[in-house]
Amino acid sequence: MKALLIVDLQRDFCPGGALPAAKANHIVPVINNLMGKFEHVIASRDWHPEESVHFSVWPKHCIRHSEGAKFHPDLQVDQIKQTFLKGTEGKDDGYSAFEATNKNLNEYLGQNQIDQLFITGLTTEYCVKETALDAVRNNIDTYVIRDAVAAVNKEKGDEGKAFAEMEEKGVRLIFSTKIK
Repeated sequence: MKALLIVDLQRDFCPGGALPAAKANHIVPVINNLMGKFEHVIASRDWHPEESVHFSVWPKHCIRHSEGAKFHPDLQVDQIKQTFLKGTEGKDDGYSAFEATNKNLNEYLGQNQIDQLFITGLTTEYCVKETALDAVRNNIDTYVIRDAVAAVNKEKGDEGKAFAEMEEKGVRLIFSTKIK
């Protein structure tokens, strides 16, 4: 069984948000198109408290219940079966969807006999990468859909380095056109 995981496709990570990935708006139609190819469509969301150690490194973003924490307005959220909230404690960063505090992603995948995880969303070099690496560590056949992720690129070339690291650790990189 396979699942599509949409990582943090939230307003604060989109153009005009607190921590934007320049190409975020471009991946939304790709993700919307992919949803119909999966029985299980799940998502993660940053859900930070107002005060967090995370904000010693990053600008404030995705504060729970804020406009910036909402999903991208064009994302077809009615297709999402379960949302995993991460970064919910003031003492954690919550990069990986496997760090969700409202529901355990690994348990969800096991209960639904999901052994293939196709990852999309934001941002390639942080939350997407950490989620993909955790999936591989949990022995899940893991794919990152290259044309359905976008990077912040805090440093030039960060996205390319993230792709290389994921591939080196066993993540398969594919394009949406290869998914049937």
